[in-house]
Amino acid sequence: MSVPATRLTTKFSDPVATAVSWEATCAALEAAQLFWVSTVRADGRPHATPVVAVWAEGAMWFTTGPGEQKEVNLRSNPRVILITGCNTWDGGLDVVVEGEASRVTDESQLGRVARVWASKWDGRWQWQVRDGLFQDAEADASSSLGALVFKVTPNKVFAHSKGDPFGETRHKF
Repeated sequence: MSVPATRLTTKFSDPVATAVSWEATCAALEAAQLFWVSTVRADGRPHATPVVAVWAEGAMWFTTGPGEQKEVNLRSNPRVILITGCNTWDGGLDVVVEGEASRVTDESQLGRVARVWASKWDGRWQWQVRDGLFQDAEADASSSLGALVFKVTPNKVFAHSKGDPFGETRHKF
């Protein structure tokens, strides 16, 4: 992944704010446990739902079941936004990732990402890779439908620092 052009959006930032570094933004993405993913339905209405996701190999990764609303939406419009942060006004860092989601079935790549998932939560999320899907490591292979895995390579990432000072940083690829 290339290093993005990073700049402070002065229009939306306190005069003394400085840009959040790409390294700090990536650290926030790596540490986050929950994201909100927004997709667009075929009729143009938005759809948002929380997902467990990981930052790995320069991209966001999330799962969904076959036929779930976000998967149905992604079939016709791959554009997504993933958001993480906190719901406080005066502290923390909120991060917004914009990009296109693509389904990944390559088992080598899925295996690497499954290891990131397992290490992030001290082994609580164990995935086995089978037939281009994530399968619950404890589920019977014949009874598990499996989870589709999507990768979002960002084209823009916004980092909103909150508190004293407030600042909006834009990372563009």
